Amino acid sequence: MRRLKQNELDLASRYLFLSMAVVVIRQDRKHFEHGSFKIKEPYLELLGKMELEAREERKKLRYQMDQQKIQVVESGRNDSFTSFLFLAQGYEEKRNYFNPAIRKKVESILFELMHKAQQHAHFEKPQNALSGPPG
Repeated sequence: MRRLKQNELDLASRYLFLSMAVVVIRQDRKHFEHGSFKIKEPYLELLGKMELEAREERKKLRYQMDQQKIQVVESGRNDSFTSFLFLAQGYEEKRNYFNPAIRKKVESILFELMHKAQQHAHFEKPQNALSGPPG
């Protein structure tokens, strides 16, 4: 029987997968920093904006979770599944996630963050010296 409300699970799940996305972004930044890419800066800038976006959202989610006394912790892992324990209002619910499904969810969040970072970049983009005057 489900003990947690859907909105509590949604909030904790978003926080969980967003946290995983931050870890992936940080790992990818290291690969770009230490890799043999010809021009690293655009990729590092995009990843930096994605991480900032994710961390800002995660901070808001953490605040909401603290207000509602919601927690999520990893409770187990094997080759196929990872288990998480969701705690809220004195109740707990264990959920098992298929590892490839976790990967897909994190990938989806990365695309979402990339899109947001690109939208913000369009508003911040300085005038390119090669393109000449506007209009």
